[in-house]
Amino acid sequence: MKEVGGILPTMPAKRATVRDLRRHNRSALLSTLYFEGPLSRQELVARTGLSAATVSTATAGLVDERLVVGAGTVESDGGRPRSLLRVNPGYGHVVGVDVGETGVAVELFDLALRRIAALDHDLPPTDPLAVGALIAAAVPEVIALAGADQGSVLGVGIGVPGEVERRGGAWGAATLVHAQTLGWSGVPLAELVRAGGTTLPLFVENGAKTQGQAEMWFGAGRGSRHVVVALLASGVGAAVVADGAVQRGSTSSAGEWGHTTVVHGGRRCRCGAHGCLEAYVGAGAVLERYRGLGGELGEGDERAAFAELVALAGGGTLGGGSPPAGGAQLATRVLEEAVGYLGAGIATLVNLFNPELIVLGGWAGAALGEGWLPSIVAATREHALRHPFARVRLEAGRLGPDAVAVGAATLPVAALLERAADPRAPVRGRAAHLA
Repeated sequence: MKEVGGILPTMPAKRATVRDLRRHNRSALLSTLYFEGPLSRQELVARTGLSAATVSTATAGLVDERLVVGAGTVESDGGRPRSLLRVNPGYGHVVGVDVGETGVAVELFDLALRRIAALDHDLPPTDPLAVGALIAAAVPEVIALAGADQGSVLGVGIGVPGEVERRGGAWGAATLVHAQTLGWSGVPLAELVRAGGTTLPLFVENGAKTQGQAEMWFGAGRGSRHVVVALLASGVGAAVVADGAVQRGSTSSAGEWGHTTVVHGGRRCRCGAHGCLEAYVGAGAVLERYRGLGGELGEGDERAAFAELVALAGGGTLGGGSPPAGGAQLATRVLEEAVGYLGAGIATLVNLFNPELIVLGGWAGAALGEGWLPSIVAATREHALRHPFARVRLEAGRLGPDAVAVGAATLPVAALLERAADPRAPVRGRAAHLA
């Protein structure tokens, strides 16, 4: 079976029932259409390896259920024009939530993950009860803002700045969030959102991993199989994709790249340890360094202040060029220092995982953008082994500062593709994959 878009449809077990096999076939077809469509039935046969009869029967059912719609025709060699199929973007909506360290963003998307409406709340997520209540209230609010039907929403994905522990399955009922920098330990976030009145399926995942999935589906990682997607924001994290699969580790905490040590006994990190990468390249740490050296910025929030710092410094000079004159010198010095540490951290990813691609994302990564990318590449070159460095590409993320929310919205979409059915419907024969 061919893998599509970074998702490998679940293969039926040895004792699979007819229902399991039917679900698997529908999932394979729906996933292929989602990532590669529009396609004809003949192309689906070639790409999935399923028989023509199976493709015909399964696609007829998907069309009847409005999951798949026609997408015109294409000329064939000497025969009748072939009808094209695609996933119906109007089948339903999904919500993506980014629980950031300075606020919460709640966004509504169609099934093609086109953003329809968005709300931002400046609520530092130190109180999990308040965060749960806010999400529960914001979901119907963003749906109403878009003028959408409440009944059209298939599920809510939530990206969080911490480790997500699942007990009892991939999306088991006991989903606990451990976010040490926020003071969260074993927070049942899905339960807190449900307590606010939400009845929709909920999917909770680490924010760096949701961003990674979004970049693999729609962004810079599309078409690659060995990728590290780095998140640079208030905190620092990474999604490691090996052979097309996101690495989660034994308790789903893999990817806490920001808490690897770059300086023994160095600056104190928010996690309580000393010398963590985050203490040198996280947006808050960089701003603290700049202000500690006498730099002044406006009264905006952390994102605005970081963007102001980057604008003040210009495009960076590490690896060539001359620094700007005047007050911008301090900003340039501080950012070049941070970029040096960032390069050392990225070099560690290169040496450990040997990826073909590293994507720099997150809102702070987006602020650095293409202007500082050559400096980051130069700093990485200084610390990485020559052979793996020569075979890796470093690129800026393509989904902008909202990539975590987009990635969170992929979670209910992934459930739809896996089940080839509405995630809100009960699943017979196996546990529901809901938080």
